[in-house]
Formats: sequence, C-alpha cells, structure tokens
Amino acid sequence: MLILTLALAIEAAIAYPGALFRAIGHPVSWIGALIAIFDRSLNWSDFSFPVRRLAGIVTILSLVAVSLAAGMAIEGLAAWGGPAGFAVMLIAVATLIATGSLDRHVAAVPRALAAEGLAGGRRAVSMIVGRDPETLDEPAVCRAAIESLAENASDGVTAPAVWFLVAGLPGMIAYKAINTADSMIGHRTERHRAFGWAAARLDDLVNLPASRLTALLFIAAAAVVPGASAAGALAAVRRDSGRHRSPNAGWPEAAMAGALGLRLAGPRSYGGVVVEDAWMGDGRAAASADDVRRALRLYRVAYAGAGVLVAALALGLGILGGGVLGGRM
Repeated sequence: MLILTLALAIEAAIAYPGALFRAIGHPVSWIGALIAIFDRSLNWSDFSFPVRRLAGIVTILSLVAVSLAAGMAIEGLAAWGGPAGFAVMLIAVATLIATGSLDRHVAAVPRALAAEGLAGGRRAVSMIVGRDPETLDEPAVCRAAIESLAENASDGVTAPAVWFLVAGLPGMIAYKAINTADSMIGHRTERHRAFGWAAARLDDLVNLPASRLTALLFIAAAAVVPGASAAGALAAVRRDSGRHRSPNAGWPEAAMAGALGLRLAGPRSYGGVVVEDAWMGDGRAAASADDVRRALRLYRVAYAGAGVLVAALALGLGILGGGVLGGRM
C-alpha cells in the first residue's frame, strides 16, 4: 500500500516523460510489440475459425505467463536490493499507472479547442479515442474526451492498482498485458473476431471489480465537488450501466454522466462503421469544454481521495503490525 500510494503521487505529478518514451518506449508498447508478433505469426486468414480462436487462447495464455514471470523476476531482484529494490518497485508501479498521463491527455482537449478551434479539438481527442475524429462536432469532441476519462480511469488507474494490491507486480503486469491485448485484437472485425475472442472475454472478467469501484469513486467525489450530483451519478449507474455494450465501461461512464448532468456514449463511428450504443445519463448531450474541465475536477478529487484512503490504510496496518510484533517480542 505504501508503494502504491507513492507511485500514484509520483505518476500524477510527472506522468511518463515524453523524452523517455521516445528513447525506449513504454512497458505497454513493449507488450504491444509482443502481441503484434503473435498476431502476425498465429492469426492466418486461411486458418479455420476454431483454429484461430485456439491460437488466440494460446496467445493470451502466453502473454499472461510472460507477464507473471517478468513481475516475479522484478520482485525477486527488488527483494535483494534494500532501498534500491524499493525504488525499483516504486518506479515499476508508477510506470504502469496512468493517473497523470490520463489527466494531461484529456486536459489537452479543451486547451486545443480554445487555441485551434474544432480542428485542434479533433486532433487532441484522436490521441485518446479510437472513433473517427472527422465525424465529431465540438460537443461530440467534448463527450469523447469525458468518456475516455471515465473509462480509462477504470482501465488505466483503478484496475492496475487493484491487481497490484491483489497479486503484486506480477498481477499488475498481467493485467496490463490482458488490457493491451483487448485494445489491439479484442475487436469484432473479420481479422480478430476469432483470434481476439479470448483477450476480449478475459479483459471483461479482470475489469469487473475496477469498473464498479471507479463508479463508486465518482459517486463519492460528486458528493463534495461543487456543481456535481452524487444522487444523479447513482441514479444513472442503476439505470444505464447495464445497457452499455461493454459489461464494464457503462459503470464509470454512467457515473460520470449522472454526476455532471450529461449524456455520454450513444451512437459513435469507428472506421466508418456506426456503433449504436445506449446513452449513459439523461442530461445534456451538448457537452462543452467547461464540462471536460468539470469532469477532470471530479476525476482529481476521486483519485486524491482514493490515494488518501490507501495511505491511511497503509499507515493503520503499519501501526497495527508494529503493535502486534511489539507485543510478541
């Protein structure tokens, strides 16, 4: 818990340096390169559907095995390193959480709208969403930014933290591998419908706890953020979360929509194909740059509160553990 608390604070403050990414990439990009190798090597169009599905299962099991082995190796090295080992663990965990990186990418959207108009907003939002940017007007650009913030808060912050607390660095890296595989091959396209099936289903499973917890964080934050509604967030989650095409994304998106009095999700275009999804929330569809800033305030309060809670638990458990050990001695 101490490592997680410090890692959240460090990544929120400095994110992942762009110069470092340009020099060596990022662990997620390394995982992505490995997934691409599997995709090229095992996902052949002349294979039958069952064979391609089996190849996808082999791929995801191999990724999880490699991730667990890498995490255990790093933890093993860190255990021998004293303060240096603690620093290694801290850096590894901070690298795999996107608290600050997500904040900066979403905050770039209203800045680009103000500086460059719709063209700038489309360019900025295309860095964080997969939908066709040229189809988006300004309210749609702002909704896309808010939806990305809500969903990636779960996938990029809550879920890695949860799996680190549950299974240490091996669990955290394995989660990132599963989530990256889903984003790369877990699509219902002709190429990946069979091969990506295992990645998509496993990603749905490992994100179940984080999506619900993220919705609770947004509801709690809405109770203290001026202009936000905890009751609206709770009502939207109860009414709309199960209507989303994803079993997980609807939870944080509905909570964010209800808290801000917006409608999110709905029909969207990906690669020229319109996806008819349900609306989350029953408020305004005409989101604005100010709404993106409001969403960021809600996000920051939610995760600042979560960080304080984790720190308090770490301190409390440390005191309790010290008392128990002191009593035994």
